[in-house]
Amino acid sequence: MNTVTFTFIASLTLSILLTALNFWLSQMNPDADKLSPYECGFDPLGSARLPFSIRFFLVAILFLLFDLEIALLLPLPWAIQLQYPAMTLIWSTTLILILTLGLVYEWIQGGLEWAE
Repeated sequence: MNTVTFTFIASLTLSILLTALNFWLSQMNPDADKLSPYECGFDPLGSARLPFSIRFFLVAILFLLFDLEIALLLPLPWAIQLQYPAMTLIWSTTLILILTLGLVYEWIQGGLEWAE
């Protein structure tokens, strides 16, 4: 038997077996929450104009900002192989310093406090 044919038959058999096992072992306990079209915690029959905290967006933007900082600093260990590694270190330190000062400013202003 050809290797490709064997691989195809083995993957098909495994897929059918796992799908049948899933249907056989799964527990079906439908209730009102599971049958609701929305599973995000909001009432689907209520008003669509719910007040939303702007602080959520602030935390999300801060997360993205520091996530981008990590992405920019990932190549830093390999920068020692560059012609001028001190310049790369200066720029990365400046970036970290600016972002840290911004975080400290937000913290002092109370922008990270959830309770008012």
